Amino acid sequence: MLQQILFFGLPLKRISEIINDPSFDRLEALEMHQKMLLDKRARLDKMIATIDKTIRYTKGEIQMSNKEKFECFDFSHNPYEQEARERWGDEAVDKANASIGSLSKEEQAGMTEEMVAIFVKIAAVRNCAPELEEAQAAIGEWYPFLNSKGHYYSLEAFKGLGQLYVDDGRFTKNIDQFGDGLAAFMREAMAVYADNSK
Repeated sequence: MLQQILFFGLPLKRISEIINDPSFDRLEALEMHQKMLLDKRARLDKMIATIDKTIRYTKGEIQMSNKEKFECFDFSHNPYEQEARERWGDEAVDKANASIGSLSKEEQAGMTEEMVAIFVKIAAVRNCAPELEEAQAAIGEWYPFLNSKGHYYSLEAFKGLGQLYVDDGRFTKNIDQFGDGLAAFMREAMAVYADNSK
């Protein structure tokens, strides 16, 4: 029982509720933990391999494409889906999912590569003023990209999305993987873009 509790890694009150539930199956729980740990190990192995390649690339030993730099990040899983459903309703989320789901694996990979390329382009200009032409040209690729993937963002919603990149630490963490301070820069650049496009 102690081993089981340690495996869960949850608050004690929640663990108590789970293991005292009549439907609790110890073997099933162990198998679930095993699968979760194996999946986590696979993700870590992929990330370590990408870091190894990035170190060699940084030393000038190998070439590395943008796709290779970000292949250890899974952009297909949306950890915000439930939250999006609560904010904007099932219909909007289902429509977006259907649009993406209708794409082939190759098309989805192409979409991910396009998104990464846009983030890399915006990150490259993040240290300049957000109202400058090069900053606006880079952020100007993000707005039509978002609106071509099953969503529709008004200019005001686009501006609000930029604010969310800073207000929600999960967004900030993910975006700043492309460059420190990128989320904050995107907020400013998206606001300028929205205001100038009205």
